[in-house]
Amino acid sequence: MKRPSITEAPSTVSATYVEPSITRLLKPGEKIDNLFTRNSMQEYVLQRLTERTYWYQGQYYGTIFYVGENGVLLFDALDGQSEYIKKAIASVTSLPLTAIVYSHAHADHIGDANIFTEDGAIQRIIASKATAEKMDFLKSSLPAPTETVAWPQGSFKFEDLTVELHGFERASHCDDHGVWLLLEEKVAHLPDLVNPDQLPFWAFAGSENFVYYEANVEQLANLDWTYLSGGHGNVGDKADIEFYRSFLSDLKQAVGQAMGEVEWGTGVDADKVNAHTAFLPAWFDAIAKNATDALRPKYGSYYGFEMATPRNAEMVADAMLSYR
Repeated sequence: MKRPSITEAPSTVSATYVEPSITRLLKPGEKIDNLFTRNSMQEYVLQRLTERTYWYQGQYYGTIFYVGENGVLLFDALDGQSEYIKKAIASVTSLPLTAIVYSHAHADHIGDANIFTEDGAIQRIIASKATAEKMDFLKSSLPAPTETVAWPQGSFKFEDLTVELHGFERASHCDDHGVWLLLEEKVAHLPDLVNPDQLPFWAFAGSENFVYYEANVEQLANLDWTYLSGGHGNVGDKADIEFYRSFLSDLKQAVGQAMGEVEWGTGVDADKVNAHTAFLPAWFDAIAKNATDALRPKYGSYYGFEMATPRNAEMVADAMLSYR
């Protein structure tokens, strides 16, 4: 890989970085090196996690697939990634892709399902009952699931593999969000909650609220897994959960302090407005700036800090204002 002059952000968890390998199993605590650079320069990144489970990432979107005795199980049909996912699978097995799981209904994670299913080789499209009902309600143009898993708790079998669903009854990201746990592999697949080796993405990865975010992180933490596929970021482990706990605690403290210090009306010339609508957004903006400034000495060098933290601080402030 020809490397440009890009300085990668430091690890949030003091990870040991290694080159990706399709043969060498990744050890717990290891992460893929130069991941931002690889995403910008390579078609995809592929890493073997276990004897049968592989971690894929292309253009900053990630997922996993499981190679069975007779076929391959893919989690999510990432939008715009079908060509490279097929190439990645073919690089490690000649077995056909026979089943796809929809982790949740967001099109950026399942948008290439039509392409994957057009040749008729896919025998199973698996989703939670919540996802299937949501797709039906929204009249989704994507292929409907052929089988559903009970919500919020359920499971299905793929050959000898058991996959458990641990759905979030009160979800932050969206209402059909949950953890897909490859039980025997000890691999958890949960896009859009924790971005391993990174700070939370902008708006907590496009989450609908912050209110239930920490509870969802704890539900993930309480499950028995060694590797986390977070949909974005690096390969995850339990150290990433500890980092998120610390960051969220510091973020809430900084936002709470800012809410006490920033006066209502900051950023608005009251003599020049004819609608009270101006006051709340301006107050949130000032709180977010204050909190971001307070966090910068400790977290400012980490991946995405300047772009993500102000919006995340606004969401925390909104939750604190709404629920007391």
